[in-house]
Amino acid sequence: MVMEITYASSSSRDLAAADSSSNLSTLPPMSSSRQVKVIPLKHPTVPSSSPSPFLPLISRWRSKLCSMSLINWIELFFPCSKWIRTYKWREYLQLDLMAGSTVGVMLVPQAMSYAKLAGLHPLYGLYTGFIPVFVYAAFGSSRQLAVGPVALVSLLVSNVLSDVVDSTDELYTQLAILLALMVGILECVMGLLRLGWLIRFISHAVISGFTTASAVVIALSQAKYFLGYDIVRSSKIVPLVKSIISGLDEFSWPPFVMGTSILVLLLVMKHLGKSYKHLRFLRAAGPLFAVIVGTAVVKIFQPSAISVVGDIPQGLPKFAVPKNFGYVMSLIPTTVLITGVAILESVGIAKALAAKNGYDLDSNLELFGLGVANICGSFFQAYPSTGSFSRSAVNHESGAKTGLSGFIVGIIIGCALLFMTSLFKEIPQCALAAIVISAVMGLLDYDEAIFLWHVDKKDFLLWTITCVATLFLGIEIGVLLGVGFSLAFVIHESANPHIAILGRLPGTTVYRNTQQYPDAYAYNGIVIVRIDAPIYFANTSYIKDRLREYELNTDGSMRRGPEVERVHFLIIEMSPVTYIDSSAAQALKDLHQEYKSRNIQIAIANPNHEVLLTFARSGVIELIGKDWFFVRLHDAVQVCLQQVRSSQETPKMVDPQSESKLNLFQRLRKQPMEDNSNSDVESGDQDPRLLTDTEGVVQPPERQPSLFQRLWGQSEDGTDPRSEPLLSKKS
Repeated sequence: MVMEITYASSSSRDLAAADSSSNLSTLPPMSSSRQVKVIPLKHPTVPSSSPSPFLPLISRWRSKLCSMSLINWIELFFPCSKWIRTYKWREYLQLDLMAGSTVGVMLVPQAMSYAKLAGLHPLYGLYTGFIPVFVYAAFGSSRQLAVGPVALVSLLVSNVLSDVVDSTDELYTQLAILLALMVGILECVMGLLRLGWLIRFISHAVISGFTTASAVVIALSQAKYFLGYDIVRSSKIVPLVKSIISGLDEFSWPPFVMGTSILVLLLVMKHLGKSYKHLRFLRAAGPLFAVIVGTAVVKIFQPSAISVVGDIPQGLPKFAVPKNFGYVMSLIPTTVLITGVAILESVGIAKALAAKNGYDLDSNLELFGLGVANICGSFFQAYPSTGSFSRSAVNHESGAKTGLSGFIVGIIIGCALLFMTSLFKEIPQCALAAIVISAVMGLLDYDEAIFLWHVDKKDFLLWTITCVATLFLGIEIGVLLGVGFSLAFVIHESANPHIAILGRLPGTTVYRNTQQYPDAYAYNGIVIVRIDAPIYFANTSYIKDRLREYELNTDGSMRRGPEVERVHFLIIEMSPVTYIDSSAAQALKDLHQEYKSRNIQIAIANPNHEVLLTFARSGVIELIGKDWFFVRLHDAVQVCLQQVRSSQETPKMVDPQSESKLNLFQRLRKQPMEDNSNSDVESGDQDPRLLTDTEGVVQPPERQPSLFQRLWGQSEDGTDPRSEPLLSKKS
């Protein structure tokens, strides 16, 4: 049974006192014959000392750890044990073998191509696709993500290391391996501390603009293998274009014709593989087919103008501790950038694949698995690796069900290192460059820019700033500018929250934004606002300014109720406010004092428990008054409306003698007229036929005299009901 508090409209004596009072906002709830039902707000009990915010988190983690069984602990550290225990050999084995073989065949040429992009020997691409693949299959929580070298990370490695040392120096390779160790450590730390949410502040528009610009830079950097002459190594488009133009006199036709032909072949095979399900094997077989065709042409015609990969040492990578730790400080920015790319690309792909295959994935555990793979890979001469979008898509489309497909990929790379390195000697470098260009063409996200232009100009501006800055100023500056503008937009939105003026929808007790619902009407003397954001130190000034503005200037919506010259009440709907800090509480206290000096009362509607607790601790509830905190917005409006009406009505004193002279029919006719007046007070409608209020029903505070008692002028307690002066009906 819901308890209710009744707020009554004033009798004539109360109204006379109200007229003589100069401060309407301090009027307490009045007692008379008209009452409004109000659900009482349950105020929280304020503890003697403020509890630590970490106690609930610690308690939750303690209970979770205590409830974990041995199997849960094994699955936590070795996620592969989850799918190993439930592996369906007859259903999954054939699919995993096929998917792993397909991705493995695709990875062999791609790994060598991406190593060349990173400025390393092709052998290190195979190393990066070997040990990290095995480790991730054991520690990673995604069952379809294909880990290994990728184009974007390879570009980042090349960009930072080329400014430190020449790519032909042995130090270049050692720093690339050290970078893998640093990236792995950072990913593990972020995974263990569950800090993956930090990357959420980077908007999708920034990532799309960054990858689009990076794809252009990668494609231009591979142009030297098509043109037949060296170009400057840079991550900026202007030096690359200048270098390409300045060396045109050294242009060679053979590598251009071969590279262009292989690129067209790759694009056609990729398109056919995407368009027709029965030809999807062409997408995965494209890189291998390109390498076979290119190698065959070199073997047959032996053109001197086409450069080849050369000798590749045979054998598996040897264990070696990374060196040159003195360069750690200079590699930290690139480490953070590569980790960010890993989270945004790899974890995003992994979560999407997990949703498609019907299992849950913890992004922090996924980040930890990527970190362990990079750490272990750095001890076996691998440079930074992460999840590949193209290979993961092929793995999923090939039917991979578990991480066993990852083990198959690793076995294929191991076999290539042991038995097939002699075959890689005659691979033309223009074929590897064509593989890289065909892969990064999928990163050109112009459709996203068009979509953003039509949907949100702000996000389109972010996309443009990031893309242009990355192209002309470099990768690091482009990412920093994109992230900086993205955070600036977030801070601006947070510091300037949306505040709506609410009005009542006709025929209901629902209050909505008057700009969105033009039919909604407000009440004279009452301003109803809704703050659609948490309130904290950064947005308190903006909120106070907007509230003062609403007090002086209304939005021009329909208004009902008594005609008044000023605002008497400000009602704040706080259901969207999830959090309020001490600065905001103090600002509300200052605002209350400011309004009190102008005879304006603040009312709070529907605050949540945490907000109420902050109000109680800061003294806001005591200052404003418990009676001005309401469960429902409609309750607050009804109480404030009665106060406004009570202050504006001029009662007509009725002569008791003339009242006693009324005959039976006159008294019976007057009773429903008074009832309509009561309903008009609560609903705020001057014409009760316009709106019938169904929720806040006006009820008398005590039982009315019976018809017999009214006719004979005596109530049940022996008093004369006519001794109380009555209000005349409002015309």
